Amino acid sequence: MAPSVKPISSPVPSEWYPSIALFMLCNGLVVTASFFIYEATSSRKNRSLTKELFTSAVASFFLGFGSLFLLLASGVYV
Repeated sequence: MAPSVKPISSPVPSEWYPSIALFMLCNGLVVTASFFIYEATSSRKNRSLTKELFTSAVASFFLGFGSLFLLLASGVYV
């Protein structure tokens, strides 16, 4: 290995993994709950496809990255 090569390291300190996982999973669950409440309380005529897609995309983002950081925090390096 050349002397100028640096080892690969995470851009996020590993001490932050549990906090990031908790933050993102909680946010994802809150957005998911708001999506379910929206679906349950609005009639079929008043629903907006763009709002449903946006809400589900945000929830998916938070839950996906929250799951990733939860795995990283528990020692499963993916």
